[in-house]
Amino acid sequence: MKKNFAVLLFTICLSGYLHGQAKYVFLFIGDGMGFTQVNTTEMYLAELEGRIGVSPLTFTQFPVASFATTYSTSNGVTDSGAAGTALATGSKTKNGAIGVDSLNAPLISIAERAKQKGMKVGIATNVRINHATPASFYAHRASRNMGYEILLDLLVSDFDFFAGSGISDPERWYDKTPADNIFPKIDSVGYAIVYGYESFLANQDKKEKVMLINKGDKSNNSIPYAIDRTNGDLTLAHITDCAIRTLETNNENGFFLMVESGQLDWAGHANDGATVIHEVIDLNEAVKRAYDFYLEHPDETLILVTADHETGGAVLGTGSSTLNLAVLQHQKVSKGTLSSYISNMRTNSDRPVTWEEVKDLLAANLGLWTNVPVSESQEKKLVERYRKSFIEGDQTKEESLYQSDEKLASEAIALLNSIARLGWISGSHSANYVPVFAIGAGADLFKGKMDNTDIPRFIMEAMNE
Repeated sequence: MKKNFAVLLFTICLSGYLHGQAKYVFLFIGDGMGFTQVNTTEMYLAELEGRIGVSPLTFTQFPVASFATTYSTSNGVTDSGAAGTALATGSKTKNGAIGVDSLNAPLISIAERAKQKGMKVGIATNVRINHATPASFYAHRASRNMGYEILLDLLVSDFDFFAGSGISDPERWYDKTPADNIFPKIDSVGYAIVYGYESFLANQDKKEKVMLINKGDKSNNSIPYAIDRTNGDLTLAHITDCAIRTLETNNENGFFLMVESGQLDWAGHANDGATVIHEVIDLNEAVKRAYDFYLEHPDETLILVTADHETGGAVLGTGSSTLNLAVLQHQKVSKGTLSSYISNMRTNSDRPVTWEEVKDLLAANLGLWTNVPVSESQEKKLVERYRKSFIEGDQTKEESLYQSDEKLASEAIALLNSIARLGWISGSHSANYVPVFAIGAGADLFKGKMDNTDIPRFIMEAMNE
C-alpha cells in the first residue's frame, strides 16, 4: 500500500512538473456553442473560399480537443446558471442557481481562489455583467434573476476587471422594491467605469480596477450582435485586449480571465444561423488575442475554450446530402434587427405597405431573390405571412428567450437557413456534449471525455492549487 501511494504521489508530482504552472489562465466560454456551431462556422468559411471542407478556427487547432457533459442536478438539460456554476466552482447545482449548491450554500469559484492566491482576476462578457454565466464566477445567489443582489457580490469580489454591455437592475431589489443606485457604489470601491475601447485606451492608467462598458446606456442588455455592430461598439477581441492590458500591469503573480460570448446563445435561441456564425468568429478573434499572449509566455499560459451548453439543437445538413452555407453571407443583419426594420416600415408608413416594398427589404438584408434563388412556393409562404401582418393586422410576435420578433422576419430567416441546409430542433438548450479545446501549461489534463465540473478542477491543478 505504501509503495502504491508513493508511486501515485510521484506520478502527481511528475504531472505537475511536466505541465508546468499555469500563471496566466484564459477561460473562453461560448454560451450555447456546441460542436455543430463550430463545424458550421468552419464549413461556412471554407465555402466562402470556394471549396468543400473546413477553414479552421484558431481554437480548433489547439493540440487538445475533447468534450464534456453538462447536466445539472435538477435536469438533464442545464441552464446557464447551473452550467456557469459548474464551470466556475467544479460543483453541480440546480438550474437557475448562481454560485451556490442545490441547498443554496455558497460555492467558491476558481476566480475567487485565484484572487486569494494573489492573482489578478477579470470577468468579461458581451451581455450584461450580472448575467448568469459571468455572475457564477463572483456571486452566490439562489436565483440568476437577483440582479441587484448579484451586483452587491460584485462589489466585494475585489476583482480587477469587469466588462460587458452594462448591468441590469441597478436600482431594484429582487422583490421589485427600490434600491440605492449601484453605480456610485461601484465607483466607491475603486472601479473606473469606462465606455468603449477608445475610451479605455485613453484612460487605462487612471485606476487599477476597471469596469468596461459598451458605449451608451449603462443598462444595455447586450452589445449589438457582431453582424449588427457599428463603429465604436465593443468586440470580444477589444474586451480581451483591454483585460490583458489591465491584468498584466504591475503584476508578478499572474491572472485568471474568463471571457464569455453570451450573444452566441441568444442567437441560438432565435435560430438565427448567420448571426450564430458571426458570433463564433467574434469569439475566435478574442481567442487570437489570448493566443498572441500565449506565444509570448508559452510555458506559463493556459488557454481553454468550451461552452456551458448547446443551444437550439443545430443540425448541419437537412436533406439531399447537400450544404449551401455560403448563402448565409448575404444576411447583413440579425433577425432582431430585421424585425425592427419590418416594424418600423409598418409604423412609419402613412399608407398601406406593399409586398414589393417588403420584398425589397428582404432582398437588401438577406439577399433573397437577388443573390439567393427563391422558388414560387417559398415566396408564397412569405407573401401569406406579409398578408397576415400588414393586411389583416396580425402583429403577434415570435418569442424566443431573449427576443420578440416579427413573424415575417422569422419566416424569412428560417427560409434562408433552409436554403443553406442548416436546421434547428428547438429554441432552447440541449443536453448535447460541448467541445473543450486547450493549449499551454496543463493542457494535457483536459484529454478525454469529462464533465463540466472537471474543467475548473483541472484548471486549479494546472495552477498548482
